[in-house]
Amino acid sequence: MSGVLNLVSVGPGYEDLIAPRAIAALRDSDVIVAYELYLRWIMPHVEGKEIHTPPLTQERERALLAIEKARGGARVSLISSGDIGIYAMAALAYEEMSEDDTYQVKLIPGITSANACASLLGSPLSHDFATLSLSDLLCPWEWIEHRARHIAKADLACVMYNVQSASRQQGVYRVLQLMLESKAPHTLCGVVKNAYRPGQEVSIHRLDELPSLQFDMLTTIVVGNRFTQRKRGQIFTPRGYNDWDAKADSTLPQRQELPDGGVWVFSGTSDGNALAARLAAGQARPVVVSAATDHGGDVAIKACPGATVWAGRQGIEARRQALVASGAKVLVDATHPYATSMSEQLIGLSRELGIPYLRYERPSSFNADGGTLCASPQDAAARAIATGQRIFLSTGSKDLATFLHADGAGDKQWFARLTAEPEFIERAVALGVPRERICAMQGPFSKDFNIALWRDWQIDCVITKDSGDAGGYAAKVEAAKALGIELLVVQRPQVDYPAMCNSADELIAQLAKLDLA
Repeated sequence: MSGVLNLVSVGPGYEDLIAPRAIAALRDSDVIVAYELYLRWIMPHVEGKEIHTPPLTQERERALLAIEKARGGARVSLISSGDIGIYAMAALAYEEMSEDDTYQVKLIPGITSANACASLLGSPLSHDFATLSLSDLLCPWEWIEHRARHIAKADLACVMYNVQSASRQQGVYRVLQLMLESKAPHTLCGVVKNAYRPGQEVSIHRLDELPSLQFDMLTTIVVGNRFTQRKRGQIFTPRGYNDWDAKADSTLPQRQELPDGGVWVFSGTSDGNALAARLAAGQARPVVVSAATDHGGDVAIKACPGATVWAGRQGIEARRQALVASGAKVLVDATHPYATSMSEQLIGLSRELGIPYLRYERPSSFNADGGTLCASPQDAAARAIATGQRIFLSTGSKDLATFLHADGAGDKQWFARLTAEPEFIERAVALGVPRERICAMQGPFSKDFNIALWRDWQIDCVITKDSGDAGGYAAKVEAAKALGIELLVVQRPQVDYPAMCNSADELIAQLAKLDLA
């Protein structure tokens, strides 16, 4: 009698997600070979059968056992969660088969971890995407990094399997940094734990928030692409096959062709735009202003007459191509003092492309009586939770998750002031800030405005950044003193800038010294 080897996929974890064909194969089998956990999902269909459950670390032994039984004439089902042909047992079984084996092989597909997790998030994989296992047990780590780097450069959506284990803690953070080198920091992502199993957890984050999270082997990360959007508490990636160029180029209605040999000013702040306007008025070379968001681009168009504005959701590869194609002569980094990932990216591009780099940064305004200096957002969160009850966040959108996920944060009432970008507001709401506690306005703000707002909301602790006078820091200090409330100031991150200027005059003098022929 010829045996049968059924390679059976039993999906993510609930019986109603197991394909009828898989159930038929289980019922038709004499022998079941599975990791013990999987029996919970399939026990009604395998009672009374010969069952073998080698432990989790003995995958090859499971495959060999199933093959041995099939060679002996038995009808065998080798079980795997998800789809047995994707990061699972089927490949091991095929490796161990012989060409002269006579038993039948039937592979029954199932719902993969990728599409199970995606379904809980919405529809983030509606366009091209990749999957990437972060386990280096069967693949050299160098290969994993190489693949991650190219996935990011192509701006593919990505599903990460085998994210983190007790013995493999740091790899996921290295891969996330590689993603951030090419993907925009605000790229929407999903984190799913125990998909369709007890203890299921689903959350949505920005890509630059993920490095602050902890994961495990039961977690899957789904990274979107530049077009992934929020809607109704979920995320989706538009298909857009016939409108890709239009979507990519629609960030600014007044977009211009990039001039050759320009001075590129990476801005996004009021003083950065003022610097760009001054350069555009006085420089012989054309000036290009790069802003990270559509709103920033709209502001720059009005604030920087004579300059060309290049804005939107661009990653490092788009910046690299634009700088090369336009023959950029200088990179002026006038981004926010806390935009360290962008500054590090620009420093890297400067070195790679041989383009001079100048950093323009507004001077610090912090002094000893201007609040309590905190070493990091995590430090500020801990101090605020220890001292305040109604805590006001004047730190922007980037670090919201750090504050709202800190130990003890759930016992406090959080208020936030954000730029009026729908994406930022939706993210705050998703993280648990009630809409009535969000002030969506463009700063900076006066002392009197801060006093009125904080008094009305009965704020007893404010967290801000050392954003300088241009960021309204002095007005926050004065308002906090007037109300007698705690002001916590997140220290500026330390970056090893190749060249630093703290005034427009100093930067213009440095530009004059460069050979821009």
